[in-house]
Amino acid sequence: MNMMSDPNASRKSWLGLLAKSAASDVARHWAALNMTPDHTVLRSPEIGGVMVRGRAGAVGAAFNLGEMTVTRASVRLADGTVGHGYVQGREKDHALHAALVDALMQTDAAETVEAVVLTPLRDAMTARKTGRAAKAAATKVDFYTMVRGED
Repeated sequence: MNMMSDPNASRKSWLGLLAKSAASDVARHWAALNMTPDHTVLRSPEIGGVMVRGRAGAVGAAFNLGEMTVTRASVRLADGTVGHGYVQGREKDHALHAALVDALMQTDAAETVEAVVLTPLRDAMTARKTGRAAKAAATKVDFYTMVRGED
Protein backbone atom coordinates (compact mmCIF):
# COMPACT_ATOMS: atom_id res chain seq x y z
CA MET A 1 0.00 0.00 0.00
CA ASN A 2 1.16 3.49 -0.70
CA MET A 3 0.19 6.88 0.65
CA MET A 4 -2.29 7.45 -2.19
CA SER A 5 -4.35 4.33 -1.47
CA ASP A 6 -4.10 4.42 2.33
CA PRO A 7 -4.46 7.75 4.13
CA ASN A 8 -3.28 6.11 7.39
CA ALA A 9 -0.09 4.64 5.92
CA SER A 10 2.26 7.05 7.70
CA ARG A 11 0.57 6.45 11.05
CA LYS A 12 0.74 2.68 10.50
CA SER A 13 4.42 3.09 9.73
CA TRP A 14 5.35 4.90 12.94
CA LEU A 15 3.13 2.65 15.08
CA GLY A 16 4.78 -0.42 13.53
CA LEU A 17 8.22 1.06 14.13
CA LEU A 18 7.41 1.77 17.78
CA ALA A 19 5.97 -1.72 18.26
CA LYS A 20 8.99 -3.46 16.71
CA SER A 21 11.64 -1.37 18.48
CA ALA A 22 13.16 -2.45 21.77
CA ALA A 23 11.56 -0.91 24.86
CA SER A 24 14.94 0.39 26.06
CA ASP A 25 15.55 2.18 22.74
CA VAL A 26 12.11 3.80 22.78
CA ALA A 27 12.61 4.89 26.41
CA ARG A 28 16.06 6.34 25.66
CA HIS A 29 14.84 8.37 22.68
CA TRP A 30 11.71 9.45 24.56
CA ALA A 31 13.94 10.79 27.37
CA ALA A 32 16.09 12.59 24.78
CA LEU A 33 12.96 14.30 23.46
CA ASN A 34 12.68 16.03 26.85
CA MET A 35 8.99 16.75 26.29
CA THR A 36 6.31 16.01 28.85
CA PRO A 37 2.99 16.80 27.21
CA ASP A 38 -0.06 17.46 29.36
CA HIS A 39 -2.11 14.31 28.88
CA THR A 40 -4.78 12.06 30.36
CA VAL A 41 -4.38 8.30 30.34
CA LEU A 42 -7.52 6.91 28.71
CA ARG A 43 -6.44 3.28 28.99
CA SER A 44 -3.67 2.56 31.42
CA PRO A 45 -1.19 0.00 30.09
CA GLU A 46 -2.79 -3.43 30.23
CA ILE A 47 -1.34 -6.79 29.30
CA GLY A 48 -3.29 -9.30 27.25
CA GLY A 49 -3.01 -11.81 24.46
CA VAL A 50 -3.80 -11.87 20.77
CA MET A 51 -4.14 -14.77 18.37
CA VAL A 52 -1.51 -14.77 15.63
CA ARG A 53 -2.74 -16.13 12.31
CA GLY A 54 -0.74 -17.41 9.38
CA ARG A 55 -1.19 -18.71 5.85
CA ALA A 56 0.64 -21.63 4.28
CA GLY A 57 2.69 -20.27 1.43
CA ALA A 58 1.19 -16.82 2.08
CA VAL A 59 -1.82 -17.74 -0.08
CA GLY A 60 -3.38 -20.77 1.59
CA ALA A 61 -6.22 -20.90 4.05
CA ALA A 62 -5.62 -18.97 7.28
CA PHE A 63 -4.80 -20.95 10.41
CA ASN A 64 -4.19 -20.07 14.05
CA LEU A 65 -0.45 -20.06 14.62
CA GLY A 66 -0.53 -19.33 18.35
CA GLU A 67 -0.95 -16.61 20.93
CA MET A 68 1.28 -13.63 21.62
CA THR A 69 1.42 -11.37 24.67
CA VAL A 70 0.82 -7.68 23.96
CA THR A 71 0.51 -4.53 26.04
CA ARG A 72 -1.70 -1.63 25.02
CA ALA A 73 -2.25 1.92 26.24
CA SER A 74 -4.17 5.01 25.13
CA VAL A 75 -3.71 8.69 25.99
CA ARG A 76 -5.43 11.98 25.22
CA LEU A 77 -3.41 15.17 24.99
CA ALA A 78 -4.73 18.47 26.36
CA ASP A 79 -5.80 19.51 22.83
CA GLY A 80 -7.93 16.35 22.48
CA THR A 81 -5.55 14.35 20.28
CA VAL A 82 -5.73 10.64 21.08
CA GLY A 83 -2.77 8.28 20.76
CA HIS A 84 -2.61 4.50 21.03
CA GLY A 85 0.26 2.14 21.67
CA TYR A 86 0.31 -1.64 21.13
CA VAL A 87 3.59 -3.45 21.73
CA GLN A 88 4.70 -7.07 21.93
CA GLY A 89 5.48 -8.32 25.41
CA ARG A 90 4.78 -7.07 28.90
CA GLU A 91 6.48 -3.64 28.83
CA LYS A 92 3.93 -1.17 30.22
CA ASP A 93 6.21 1.87 29.84
CA HIS A 94 6.90 0.90 26.22
CA ALA A 95 3.16 0.92 25.43
CA LEU A 96 2.68 4.27 27.19
CA HIS A 97 5.62 5.85 25.36
CA ALA A 98 4.28 4.51 22.05
CA ALA A 99 0.86 6.04 22.78
CA LEU A 100 2.41 9.41 23.65
CA VAL A 101 4.55 9.39 20.50
CA ASP A 102 1.48 8.47 18.42
CA ALA A 103 -0.47 11.36 19.89
CA LEU A 104 2.37 13.86 19.44
CA MET A 105 2.90 12.78 15.83
CA GLN A 106 -0.62 14.05 15.12
CA THR A 107 0.21 17.54 16.43
CA ASP A 108 2.51 20.42 15.54
CA ALA A 109 5.31 18.66 17.46
CA ALA A 110 5.46 15.91 14.81
CA GLU A 111 8.61 17.22 13.14
CA THR A 112 10.54 17.28 16.43
CA VAL A 113 9.27 13.85 17.49
CA GLU A 114 10.17 12.44 14.08
CA ALA A 115 13.73 13.80 14.32
CA VAL A 116 14.44 12.87 17.95
CA VAL A 117 12.54 9.59 18.37
CA LEU A 118 11.45 7.96 15.11
CA THR A 119 14.42 8.65 12.84
CA PRO A 120 16.99 7.14 15.26
CA LEU A 121 14.71 4.12 15.80
CA ARG A 122 14.30 3.69 12.04
CA ASP A 123 18.07 4.00 11.49
CA ALA A 124 18.78 1.41 14.19
CA MET A 125 16.24 -0.99 12.67
CA THR A 126 17.76 -0.54 9.20
CA ALA A 127 21.24 -1.21 10.62
CA ARG A 128 20.01 -4.41 12.32
CA LYS A 129 18.38 -5.61 9.09
CA THR A 130 21.51 -4.81 7.07
CA GLY A 131 23.71 -6.65 9.57
CA ARG A 132 21.43 -9.68 9.55
CA ALA A 133 21.36 -9.69 5.73
CA ALA A 134 25.16 -9.45 5.55
CA LYS A 135 25.53 -12.31 8.02
CA ALA A 136 23.10 -14.44 6.01
CA ALA A 137 24.82 -13.55 2.72
CA ALA A 138 28.13 -14.74 4.14
CA THR A 139 26.70 -18.23 4.51
CA LYS A 140 25.16 -18.36 1.04
CA VAL A 141 26.14 -21.31 -1.11
CA ASP A 142 26.02 -20.95 -4.90
CA PHE A 143 25.33 -24.18 -6.73
CA TYR A 144 26.08 -24.44 -10.39
CA THR A 145 26.02 -27.13 -13.04
CA MET A 146 29.09 -27.84 -15.07
CA VAL A 147 28.56 -28.63 -18.73
CA ARG A 148 30.12 -31.98 -19.50
CA GLY A 149 30.36 -31.57 -23.25
CA GLU A 150 28.45 -34.74 -24.20
CA ASP A 151 25.88 -33.13 -26.48
